[in-house]
Amino acid sequence: MITLKPGQIVLAAGALVLGFAVVYSAMHGSFSGAGQPPAAVETGAGVDPLAGLSQRAADNPQDPAAWRALGAAQFDAGRFADAAAAYEKAATLAPQLAAVWSSLGEARVMASTADPMPAPALDAFRKAAAIDPRDPRARYFLAVKRDLGGDHQGAIGDWLALLADTPPGAPWEADLKRTVEQVGKIHKIEVASRIAGVKQPSAPTMPRALPVAAQAIPGPSAADLQAAGSIPPSQQRQMAETMVARLEGKLKANPANVEGWIMLMRSRVTLGQAEKAGAALKDAIAANPSAAGRLRQEAGVLGVR
Repeated sequence: MITLKPGQIVLAAGALVLGFAVVYSAMHGSFSGAGQPPAAVETGAGVDPLAGLSQRAADNPQDPAAWRALGAAQFDAGRFADAAAAYEKAATLAPQLAAVWSSLGEARVMASTADPMPAPALDAFRKAAAIDPRDPRARYFLAVKRDLGGDHQGAIGDWLALLADTPPGAPWEADLKRTVEQVGKIHKIEVASRIAGVKQPSAPTMPRALPVAAQAIPGPSAADLQAAGSIPPSQQRQMAETMVARLEGKLKANPANVEGWIMLMRSRVTLGQAEKAGAALKDAIAANPSAAGRLRQEAGVLGVR
């Protein structure tokens, strides 16, 4: 989906945000075979998702994952100013995560009614890029800024570079190509051959259409949900941490499970435990040196270093 902003083209909620937006996938996914993170538990059938997530954030004001989940839900609901406010709190609590800053930047862009690239949004994108130059959402919107500034060739070049790092079949792939095509058409720049000439990651390098770190994982059993729903929200985080610790224990027994390490990193990020996520990356590489490239790539999706 593409939204036109004062004569320029900007990807909207349904495009880039759905792909490598780790917040979104973490909120709708679950831990590796061990139940869902607190956000998912609290948004069960018959419960207003926004009300549940708002309450969770209010009950856990120092939990960046709670604010990120709330921001993602508000963004999906079209409440962009509220989403920006939630992401601002998450960024204050977890300033080392690029995905938080790029999510904040996008929310600020969508909340703006006059300026297609307000200064606070640009500042957030630049912070995200400084933390992780590979962050796809920051890269996209920084190219939008170049286009808005009149450097259409430069913007197209940046988008094509992002396309070269985009796995085939990624949710934002078609929109990214369409953006290049439309900007090229508006400014009479030939782009068809350039798009065709982009070499995207091959299957051996990127075996899935979407990195494991950004995929939804099969949800918990009915028994898991029932058990989670029977305890107070204040205890649900403890339950989630216990589940993650269980996964970590399994990895110590079977350190060759590369996907398990990726799930552990994602779980740590969801819990706002950036240092533990980084430690998991180091342990994973030490145990699987031949998979170091893939582990770093998946970690980059999560903003883990």
